[in-house]
Amino acid sequence: MSNHLFVSKLSLINFKNYKQADLSLSPDINCFIGENGAGKTNVLDAIHYLSMCKSYLNPIDSQNILFDESFFVIQSIWNRENNEDSVYCGVKKGQKKVFKKNKVTYEKLADHIGQFPTVMISPYDRNLILEGSEVRRKWMDGIIAQFDRNFLNDLIKYGKVLAQRNALLKNMSSYGFFDRESISVWDEQLIACGKTIHEARKRIIDEFIPIFQKYYNWLSSDKEVVSLDYRSQLFDHSFEELLKQAERQDQRKQYTTVGTHRDDFIFTIKGHPIKKFGSQGQQKSYLIALKLAQYEWLLARLNRKPVLLLDDIFDKLDNERVERLMQMVSDQDFGQVLITDTDQDRIARIFERNEIEYKSFFIEDNTVVETAAKTNVI
Repeated sequence: MSNHLFVSKLSLINFKNYKQADLSLSPDINCFIGENGAGKTNVLDAIHYLSMCKSYLNPIDSQNILFDESFFVIQSIWNRENNEDSVYCGVKKGQKKVFKKNKVTYEKLADHIGQFPTVMISPYDRNLILEGSEVRRKWMDGIIAQFDRNFLNDLIKYGKVLAQRNALLKNMSSYGFFDRESISVWDEQLIACGKTIHEARKRIIDEFIPIFQKYYNWLSSDKEVVSLDYRSQLFDHSFEELLKQAERQDQRKQYTTVGTHRDDFIFTIKGHPIKKFGSQGQQKSYLIALKLAQYEWLLARLNRKPVLLLDDIFDKLDNERVERLMQMVSDQDFGQVLITDTDQDRIARIFERNEIEYKSFFIEDNTVVETAAKTNVI
């Protein structure tokens, strides 16, 4: 039996557009209504911050501070069964980010990842299709890191070793020499971490694909075949061989040209890249199916329901898909859900027709106002 995890209290100080906001949330469905640019997404992003120690939208912490202020604070109470945990995030310009659980400061932020899982579905997810491989790697690594602490440690170490190796290549180039012995010290560490990263990615993809396909078929009620392919240089050669073969190229380019930091995940529909061959509707369904698969995957491994954050998705889907998604969210008991929309009537219509209870908030002038909870009595 999985644990129902939810945020009961959320407090924002100087976070993005909010000078101060205090919210009491329902353990079930919460709707945030407001114009575009009112700050609806920022409420969801605050919860993502508390989960993953970073913004979903802007990775530079100091840029999430309210204009003309020097710090922001996000505080929250998370409930699970009969337990209550307080989670605190504080960012001050020029200082290290502070995270606390029950007033105890983490020495390493990595120790927090996976304790309070969330899954965000947002218009910005289109970057997964449109942007380069780094965006897709970060997304997949973020899933694995929430339940595999060793993977997260290897990922962090790989990044540091890669930076050192690249700096050494650049340094050698500027002095006009190549010292194989110095490079080999970094190679050994890169190979050790890279192999475990590759294995973990390979493992998750094999298990992830059927879950993802199930959600895509359910959402689109189409017969088209979608898939997800993991591309890596390590499928064809050992990491040692790759580094040996790339030695001259690395010297010339002054950075490491091979390894797991070059991996990619290819999104396909009917065997072709969805970026080129998928319609807008197919791409949107594909992304939502990926995220719902992510939800199910984390639920199975962490034995707790992630908080589901649905940002502005009604504008991006036709009515039939919206109805199917809301029915699924309600029927399958996704735990706590936070939804943003610009159209109050649309929210009321969908939920009342499907007899779904929800709590709504109205956002205007950088202020969050709680409105009456809606029940399923029509």
